[in-house]
Amino acid sequence: HASNTRTSSKFFFSFLLTVNFDHFQILRAIGKGSFGKVCIVQKRDTEKMYAMKYMNKQQCIERDEVRNVFRELEILQEIEHVFLVNLWYSFQDEEDMFMVVDLLLGGDLRYHLQQGVQFSEDAARLYLCEMTLALDYLQSQHIIHRDVKPDNILLDERGHAHLTDFNIATIIKDGERATALAGTKPYMAPEIFQSFVNGGTGYAFEVDWWSLGVTVFEVLRGWRPYDIHASNSVESLIQLFSTISVQYSPAWPKDLVALLRKLLTVNPEHRFSSLSDMQTSPYLTDIDWDAVYEKKMEAGFVPNKGRLHCDPTFELEEMILESRPLHKKKKRLAKNRSRDNSKDSQSVSGRKTRVTRL
Repeated sequence: HASNTRTSSKFFFSFLLTVNFDHFQILRAIGKGSFGKVCIVQKRDTEKMYAMKYMNKQQCIERDEVRNVFRELEILQEIEHVFLVNLWYSFQDEEDMFMVVDLLLGGDLRYHLQQGVQFSEDAARLYLCEMTLALDYLQSQHIIHRDVKPDNILLDERGHAHLTDFNIATIIKDGERATALAGTKPYMAPEIFQSFVNGGTGYAFEVDWWSLGVTVFEVLRGWRPYDIHASNSVESLIQLFSTISVQYSPAWPKDLVALLRKLLTVNPEHRFSSLSDMQTSPYLTDIDWDAVYEKKMEAGFVPNKGRLHCDPTFELEEMILESRPLHKKKKRLAKNRSRDNSKDSQSVSGRKTRVTRL
């Protein structure tokens, strides 16, 4: 299986030609993510559709999120893969920072679970394979995602899975270990908590494979293998992993259970944590990995084409509640600039720029 070696052409062009807000037409608001808000846009020259994420710079500073935003941008600029949500452009103006990424209209797995979708085993198996290729690629780029969960797996219109949200991802070079307590508690691997409490040896890529195991279990079962909530103390979780054994559905094939056990192995040294590990699983012996990579495998669940798979209240909020709506940005910034210019013409002292450089 040939991994996707990145051609830097898209970034060469996107940095060469300075892209800004005016190059896009805003079509509609679709949600909120870790990077602020998200809307559907169309690039005016190519008519290509994208998702545009934007975050208010002042809020970003107030919430102390500048470092995370830059880490996410730094990582996204270096990677591209068929099962990731890829970055195409990034820019800023006086008010906001923008990231323009792949548009995936099939909704995330959390949305579909909340809608009561009962995923077939075939559907879950394809997500497992596609996310295996995504994680294998990230590992080759020295990246730990640290937040693999149904909320961060988006479907395209044909039902293929794409991993998004690199807000808390980190890069570890050869032999390094991560130590920060980062992630979403119900999906975090035991060694993250152990490292935090005992000042242990830290953790590496294996944590993402644990999260994948929890996610696939939840997609199939409708609930997670461990009853963990944000309120659980770290100490109680360490205790829980050493005392509670996971209950697998008796209806699941033995090979599937064996594979999930390998992903949900408490000791990271014995956990499945690579494409080559996964290829040894009897549950996946008949998988043609090249066909998976080329999206030739038929998805077991195809989102309803006729509707947008997101909460409709986002559109209303953007129109009614937002004090500085995006669709009025051009007018607002022009007004601000003309006000600044008139101030400048009256002022004798040196001009102060009002743009916050992040």
